[in-house]
Amino acid sequence: MKKTLFILITILFSIAMYGCSSSGDTDNAGDTGSEDKPTLTFGVTNWTSTVPPTKIAGKILENMGYKVEETNADAGSVYTGMSNGDIDIFMDSWFPAQRQYIEEYSDSIESIGVSYDNANSGMVVPKYMEDINDVSDLKGNEDLVNNEMFAIGAGDPAMQDMKKVIDFYNLDIEMTNSSEAAMLAAAEAEMEEENPVLFYGWRPHSMFDKYDLKILTNKEATEEKGLFDASTINVIANKGLEEKAPEAFQFLSNWSISMEDMEQMIAEIDGGANPDEVAQEWIDNNQDKIEEMKNGN
Repeated sequence: MKKTLFILITILFSIAMYGCSSSGDTDNAGDTGSEDKPTLTFGVTNWTSTVPPTKIAGKILENMGYKVEETNADAGSVYTGMSNGDIDIFMDSWFPAQRQYIEEYSDSIESIGVSYDNANSGMVVPKYMEDINDVSDLKGNEDLVNNEMFAIGAGDPAMQDMKKVIDFYNLDIEMTNSSEAAMLAAAEAEMEEENPVLFYGWRPHSMFDKYDLKILTNKEATEEKGLFDASTINVIANKGLEEKAPEAFQFLSNWSISMEDMEQMIAEIDGGANPDEVAQEWIDNNQDKIEEMKNGN
């Protein structure tokens, strides 16, 4: 009887140990699968043009097996974060306006792809200001806009170029710097009354979908100073990305999106659409393009 009991206990103990071993193997296999690819962190500014490409690229990378996080910060902090490795990717770097950051952190960050080009920016007025078409037309007419230009944050590199343009033409205009949202709210309040107004603008942006606007030409200063030429929007990454996530690096190196698609998505999001849903719709409609970007074709 004792022998039989001993045998039963031994069998039960063996079964229990096997069960624990099998359960442990299953858990380890799951952990291994989830840890195959690293977490990638995107820098996200408060510019409307940053959201669509970040959401789209993030969703695609998640489908490729990466974990994705977002860090919200101003442009300077995003570049600093990339330089020290806290941020891996920034989808909305404007050249040449933000060239100073690339030069400053050239040892640790690099441009790896181009989203789109021919994105223009500069001084913007509503089209009903028919006599103001070039920056030079503001000279002597600064009082039309109360000697004020609504602008984005003073720390943005584009504002340094804007200051150079104001100085170049010796305009009696002061910039009122604030967030993008506050700048647009101030400009829109004037346009609702059809008052003359001067503010900073860029494409792609939903402001051009909502209002009849024009970016003032800047012929004289552009020729002599190279200011406000059309911009190229680049994907910037920490130089360790290729080693850290080679498949992600290849995908982002082939990344591209049209300005028309960008403006449509920005307008939808500004109109209240969910950014994740807008991004997913673009993904659903561009599967062939996505495969080309993944495979490097």
